[in-house]
Amino acid sequence: MILNNLKTALSGDPANIRIKEGSIDDISPLWHNAVSGHLNLTFNNAIVFPGIINSHDHLDFNLFPSLGDRTYSNYTEWGQYIHAHFKDKIDRVLKIPVDLREQWGVYKNLINGVTTVINHGKKIKKHCDPITVYEHCQCIHSVQFEKKWWLSLNNPLKKNVPVAIHTGEGVDKESGEEIDRLIKRNLLKRNIIGVHGVAMKEEQAQAFKALVWCPESNYFLLNKSAPVNQLKKHIPILFGTDSTLTGTWNLWEHIRRARATRQLTDSELFDSLTVNPAKTWGLNSGELAPGKDADLVVAREKTGARTVESFFGLDPQDILLVMHKGDIVLFDEELYPQLKSIELEHYSKIYEKSTCKYVAGNLPALMRTIEQYYRGVSFPII
Repeated sequence: MILNNLKTALSGDPANIRIKEGSIDDISPLWHNAVSGHLNLTFNNAIVFPGIINSHDHLDFNLFPSLGDRTYSNYTEWGQYIHAHFKDKIDRVLKIPVDLREQWGVYKNLINGVTTVINHGKKIKKHCDPITVYEHCQCIHSVQFEKKWWLSLNNPLKKNVPVAIHTGEGVDKESGEEIDRLIKRNLLKRNIIGVHGVAMKEEQAQAFKALVWCPESNYFLLNKSAPVNQLKKHIPILFGTDSTLTGTWNLWEHIRRARATRQLTDSELFDSLTVNPAKTWGLNSGELAPGKDADLVVAREKTGARTVESFFGLDPQDILLVMHKGDIVLFDEELYPQLKSIELEHYSKIYEKSTCKYVAGNLPALMRTIEQYYRGVSFPII
């Protein structure tokens, strides 16, 4: 497969990409000549970037509306509050079988240009997912919500497996002390990837392998986010969305919220979505380079805007193509004249605002099945 006439985000450099056997075979400023028998796509006014790596999501929680109507001191206060005040809304969503909710969570990520998502929770049932659901780590919910968390943390059989855990998700003294407890109880000195870390201090950061920053979720709950401008001196910063319980389904609004804080430079924020998580989780992706997995996204370039502004100004409707390990898993209908050889029975048509997309699998059937359990459930697409 050959993709021609692209610009790389953020630099704007010309890029023509040859894909072979699921990997990037070559990327060059020079046009690749069409090869007979191979799919050749030519783009106009489009940018390309590595598939987004969402380092924190709860896939089964993405049919919830955002729940909460005030600012909280920490995640435990928020959890108790929503179960007391929004029980009916919670119960309606929980009537949907968990495997259906997980499948929707996968598609939420795909539609946003995510090619790898780290699911925080129990291992999901596999459904030939169109993107990578990364579960090669041990997920411990948190110090407060998981019983005997210290036993799980110090399981010698998992000593060499990274741990992902919510920590320091609050603005009070107890949230900072929770991080200290976690560090003190890590007797095996395991690699811990902390999630949220709003209360984290620089000296605490040094005990972690990385921190997943979820600014949209943090501002929704706490009106404050982790001090990543300080923590980045000590550990890699990864980016996460969390679920729709605490933020919009649109990943790009999360990214713009993060950018508005100016805690990370544009290149640092870009790296938190790509190369940093690839290195942390041990993925062969996150970069446009020969030998890397062909996980990439092509999107419309904003008219008259620099490529960096085009990237940070994106929304799901602007995405033209998502490729996962060399397979096209989403494409815009404007590409269809160049994709007539593709077998459309493996795709389904959806509409996001005024744009028509084709996605791998039967997403409309999934949505119809979900509606049988929850009539009136809200989807951001039709």
